[in-house]
Amino acid sequence: MPTIDEQPYTLVIPTRWKDNDVYGHVNNVEYYSFFDTVINTYLIREGGLDIHRGTVIGLCVESHCRYDAPLAFPEPVTAGLAVTKLGRSSVRYAVTLFDGAGAPAAEGWFVHVFVDREDRRPTAIPDGVRGALEKLVGPSA
Repeated sequence: MPTIDEQPYTLVIPTRWKDNDVYGHVNNVEYYSFFDTVINTYLIREGGLDIHRGTVIGLCVESHCRYDAPLAFPEPVTAGLAVTKLGRSSVRYAVTLFDGAGAPAAEGWFVHVFVDREDRRPTAIPDGVRGALEKLVGPSA
């Protein structure tokens, strides 16, 4: 599993009380929210993706998560982000979640297909977004 120092981009995400389930750890569904948060934060901040008025949007078509250790409120989560495949209209991200001490807790992938906002047909990844994504491409891509 990759280390926190090997991540081309990281984002610290606070956990919330409601993220915990009856077993005292972050519920599995929240892990996908962390994936979505790190990816879209990066696309908006670094790639200039306009989620409100842009003509191109990214839709999730596949995701997967392997849980290795529990996360729990109130410890923050650090989400690491890399790109493992970058196509004309799609991108596959590798996401690793680390606990408050920096130990890996989960890893997975998330695939976006970029589509025209109106007709939902695949379209080329916008230049600004592509440029930002290229910075995350690792040696295994």
